[in-house]
Amino acid sequence: MTHIQDIYHARVAEGGLHADMAQQAVLPEFDRIRDALSQPVKKGLFRKAPEPPKGLYLWGGVGRGKSMLMDLFVDHVGVPVRRVHFHAFMQEIQDGIHAARQQGIEDSLAPVAQRVAKEVKVLAFDEMQITDITDAMIVGRLFEILFQAGVVVVTTSNRIPDDLYKNGLNRQLFLPFIDILKQKMVVWELISPRDYRQNRLQGAEVYFTPINAESRQKIREVWEHLSGGEAEKLVLKVKGRDVEIPQFRNGVARASFYDLCGRMLGAGDYLALAEAVKVLILEDIPRLGRSNFNEAKRFVTLIDALYEAQVRLICSAADTPESLYIEGEGVFEFERTASRLREMQAEDWGLS
Repeated sequence: MTHIQDIYHARVAEGGLHADMAQQAVLPEFDRIRDALSQPVKKGLFRKAPEPPKGLYLWGGVGRGKSMLMDLFVDHVGVPVRRVHFHAFMQEIQDGIHAARQQGIEDSLAPVAQRVAKEVKVLAFDEMQITDITDAMIVGRLFEILFQAGVVVVTTSNRIPDDLYKNGLNRQLFLPFIDILKQKMVVWELISPRDYRQNRLQGAEVYFTPINAESRQKIREVWEHLSGGEAEKLVLKVKGRDVEIPQFRNGVARASFYDLCGRMLGAGDYLALAEAVKVLILEDIPRLGRSNFNEAKRFVTLIDALYEAQVRLICSAADTPESLYIEGEGVFEFERTASRLREMQAEDWGLS
C-alpha cells in the first residue's frame, strides 16, 4: 500500500508541491490513521471490533498547508470519508435536529448523529472554529456519539483546542468537549515559516481599492462584461425565509457589502449563496472594527462559505485585505479571512 508520505514526496518531485519540513513531519500521523483503518476486520461471534485509531487535530497559522495535507489524506484514505467545512456540517446538524423535533422525537440529536455515523468512517473538517452558542452546546454530545460509533475525525484549525469558543457565553458547559478532543485526537501544531497563500500570484485584477469613482467604474465594467448588461433578482429559500440578492445573471451575482453583511444573515444563508453562484461581485467593503463588529463577523462567515465553495470573488474595498480590520475584538480571526481574500485574487481561483 502506498503511503501518504510517498504520495507527498512524489508530488514534490513532480513540482506540484514545495518540500516543507513542517508538513513532512506530520505525514506519519496521516499514515497511522490510514494504516489502522485499512486493517481487515476479523469476523466471529466473540471477536470484538478493534478500537478505532485516534484522529488528528491539525492546527497552526493561516496558509501553512493544513487543508492541502488533509485533502491529500482524504483522497487516499480508502474508506468511506466525508470532507466538509465545519460551518456547513454544523448547519446540517442543526437542520436535522429541527426536523427531528418536528417529528416529536424527544432526543432529537441522537438520530442525526447516528445517521452520520452510519454513512462514514472518517469525518474530515476544514477550519474547526466555534463561535455560535448553539453549536457550542451541541458539539460535546454530538462528538461523543460519533466517537462511540467508531468515527475517526481529522480536522484543521487556526486555534489550539483550549482556545476554541474562547470567551464564549456559558463556556464552562463547553469545556468537556475540549477534553473529548484531546482524548480522541492527536493534537499537532503545524509550524511552518511559509505562508503559501500569500506567495501565490494575484493574477487578474479582481480586488479594487480604495472605493472611489474609478473603482466603481471598473466594477460596473466587470459586471456588464459578465452579465451582458441584463440582470434579475435572485431569491434563495433558506429555512422558509427568502434571501434576496439584488442582481443575478448566468451564475454571476452582484450585491453590496450591506446587502449581505448588514442584514441578519448567517452561515446557512451564505452557504446557500455559495451553492447558487459561480461568481460574486461584492461592492463597498468598509473598514471593519468595533463600530461594525456584527457586520464584520458576518463578512468572515461569508468569505468562509465562498472560499470553501471555490466561488470567484470580485470586490471593491476601503483598503487592502490586511488593513481592513486592524483594531478591536476579532483581529486574530480576521487574519485567516485576509489570507483567503489574497488567495482568492489568484488568476485561476474558482476556475478548476
